[in-house]
Amino acid sequence: MPADARSEILSAIRSANRDATDLTRAELDYAEIPRTYTQHAEISREQTIDLLTERLIDYNADVVPCTADQLPSAIRDALQQHNAVRVLIPEDLPRNLLPDGLATTPDTNLTPAELDGFDAAVTLCTLAIAETGTLVLQGLAGQGRRAATLVPDVHVCVLRVEDIVNTVPEAFERLASTATRPLTFVSGPSATADIEMTRIKGVHGPRQLHILLLQDSV
Repeated sequence: MPADARSEILSAIRSANRDATDLTRAELDYAEIPRTYTQHAEISREQTIDLLTERLIDYNADVVPCTADQLPSAIRDALQQHNAVRVLIPEDLPRNLLPDGLATTPDTNLTPAELDGFDAAVTLCTLAIAETGTLVLQGLAGQGRRAATLVPDVHVCVLRVEDIVNTVPEAFERLASTATRPLTFVSGPSATADIEMTRIKGVHGPRQLHILLLQDSV
């Protein structure tokens, strides 16, 4: 009986997937999926920024609005809060964002053990989703590798306000042109809880997340 049941299950899977290699059919099936859910929130720009800020603070992240002129000092302040002196940056992070005199190390494909020697990482990000309080990183210019933002204890992330969208569908519309790249979705600092509901921070990523909301482009 177990062997017969296994054969039935595998046969059903093969039958369900018989058209899986037909890309044209797959595209048509995808296009026919009903999308009656909310795709665009009708709130103002200011409300969008406020909503993202509220969500991030609720997740125990730190949010600081700043201008381009204020950004270097905001980065320094965020690092000093945690006495972070060993600072990792992506190789292509624009140096004009950083405060004068800050000692940084570019990530040259460092090993996990080497990454663990850093106190903090400073990066840009692709966009943020207000409804879920989520940052999206793609490893594009100034964003670095996934590991480089997950291993150090502090992540300082620079987000332009024009890169904030309202909903997840809006985010995927914006990401469509780079959809084949790896994506990292970050909703607050890393936190988890065991069976006794003891909250532990930093298990799967940084314990501290600082978002610097850049009010104008750099």
